[in-house]
Amino acid sequence: MFYKEVFSAGAIALTVIAFFPYIKSIVRGAVRPHVFSWIIWATTTFVVFLAQLDDGGGVGAWPIGVSGMITILIAMLAYMKRGDIAINRTDWLFLISALSSLPLWYFTSDPLWAVVILTVVDLFGFGPTVRKGYNFPRSESLLFFSMFAARNILVIMALENYSLTTVLFPAVIAAACFLLILMIAYRRRVLVV
Repeated sequence: MFYKEVFSAGAIALTVIAFFPYIKSIVRGAVRPHVFSWIIWATTTFVVFLAQLDDGGGVGAWPIGVSGMITILIAMLAYMKRGDIAINRTDWLFLISALSSLPLWYFTSDPLWAVVILTVVDLFGFGPTVRKGYNFPRSESLLFFSMFAARNILVIMALENYSLTTVLFPAVIAAACFLLILMIAYRRRVLVV
């Protein structure tokens, strides 16, 4: 279906458009991403892409694959630029919880369970960014997370097969981005007063 390809192309374009200024901001030092969040997101996003392909997500899975590859680049930049070097016990807990969950999908042999587990793991990835965004709300880009919420809605529209396996990850991540945006916007307003 042609319109699925259009939605997928739109989601890929939105992914690239969102990431380009974000990467540029990292290089300039204006945005300091939390390295643990991006390692978690890189791993989970790419594996979810593979699970979506396995369940017939088709062209709707492609934006997740592109995002996974770019997210790997951001994780490397966050590490090289030492974006947010304030790593505490809670951050380690999020990372260890996320990484310990990854082998579970292998043993299930079911793409649905892989996506469920990896969606939960990806949500763990928001933990350090939520903590950082709460304490330093101007250290993250609201536009970036807004574009990713919109991108995930386009991903859902582009899917060739609608199932819990293909829809769960983009729907939950869109909601998480939206909640992060609300929290950061609220904290920016509160800290100005």
